[in-house]
Amino acid sequence: MKAYCVETAAIRYNLEKLTRLAGKTPIWAVLKGNGYGLGTGEMAKLCHEAGIRRFCVTEISEAMDIRMQFAQAEILMLRPTTDLGELQQMLDLDVIATISCSAEAAALNSLAGQRGTVAEVHVKVDTGMGRYGFMPHETEKILSVYLHNDNLAVSGIYTHFHSAFCNENAVFAQAETFKGVLNALIKAGVDPGTAHCCNSAAFLRWPELHMGGVRLGSALLGRVLVKADLRRVGRCEATVDEIRWLPTGHSTGYGAAWKARKPTRTAVIPVGWYHGFAVSYGDDIFRIRDCIRAMLRALKNMLRRKKLYVRINGSLCPVLGHVGMLHTVCDITKANCSVGDTAILDINPLQVRGMEIRYQ
Repeated sequence: MKAYCVETAAIRYNLEKLTRLAGKTPIWAVLKGNGYGLGTGEMAKLCHEAGIRRFCVTEISEAMDIRMQFAQAEILMLRPTTDLGELQQMLDLDVIATISCSAEAAALNSLAGQRGTVAEVHVKVDTGMGRYGFMPHETEKILSVYLHNDNLAVSGIYTHFHSAFCNENAVFAQAETFKGVLNALIKAGVDPGTAHCCNSAAFLRWPELHMGGVRLGSALLGRVLVKADLRRVGRCEATVDEIRWLPTGHSTGYGAAWKARKPTRTAVIPVGWYHGFAVSYGDDIFRIRDCIRAMLRALKNMLRRKKLYVRINGSLCPVLGHVGMLHTVCDITKANCSVGDTAILDINPLQVRGMEIRYQ
C-alpha cells in the first residue's frame, strides 16, 4: 500500500494565516499543475471555504474543475494562447484570458466578436521572466489591447518575479519596471485595472508590493523558500514490504553505493524516484556560480553526513544506497519495525505520481 496523504487541517491553517496577512488585498489561489499535484477541485473547495473566490490556472481542465463547483468564481488563465479550440472553451467557461502579445488579442477579439460577446482579459508584462508578456517598452501595443479591441474588456494587468526567494534587488527592479508601465497607461488616460505582481515568496517578504491582488500557490502548501509560519502539506505513507538482515560487506541498490560495515537490519519500502521520492529540481542551470553553489552544497552535505530518512513508528531510519525506481531500502537496526508497518516519506506533491491522493 502507498498513498499520498493530504492534511486538510494544515491547508486550512495556511489559508487562515495567509488571508490574515493579506488583509483587504484579494488573494488569487494559484492551482496550476492540477492544484500543485493535490487535485484542482479539492484544493479549490478548501480555498472557497476560506473565503477565496479568485483562482489562477494554466489548463482548461483545471478551469473546468473549478467552474463545475463554483459558478461565480473568477478564474484567470495564466497561460496565453491563440489556439481556437482553447479560446472557445475559455469563452464557454467564462475564464479571464491572459493577453501577452498582439496576436493573442486579435485572435480572442475576433472570436468574441463572432459570438457576440465580450471576453474579460488581463494583460501580461514581461519584466524579466522571459516567458509570455509584452515587453515594458511596447507601450503602444499594450495600449492597443485596451483601446482597439471592442470585444475585449481589460480588467487587470500583471507581471511575475523570477527571484523573489533570493534576490531583493531584482524584485524591486522588476517592480519599478512594472510601475513604469502602469504610469504610462495612466498618463495615456487608460485605467490599467487590477495590478498584481506578487507570488508567494514576494507576498510573504514585501507587503508594500501587494498592489491590487496577490497570487499564492506554493504558500498554500507551506512549501516556500522563505521563512514563514506555515505548515508543510502532504506526505507519502507506504507499508513496509520486507525486512531482512544484510551481512557485513553486503551491498544494496544500483552501483553498490552502500555496503554494510556490520550486520544491518533493513526494510524495503515500495516507493522510489518514480513516485517522486528523493527527486530534486533546480540542477538544470549551468552558470558558473550555480555550478559552484551546487558543488559547495554537495560538499557541505557530505561533511555534515546529511542523509535521506524514512520515518517508521517515530524513528528516523537512514536510507541506504541509491533510491531505486520503485523501491527504497532503509536501516531499521535501531527501530521498532515489522512487515506491514507504515513508513512516512517526504515527497513534494508536484512530483507525486503512481499513487492515490488521499485527503484526511
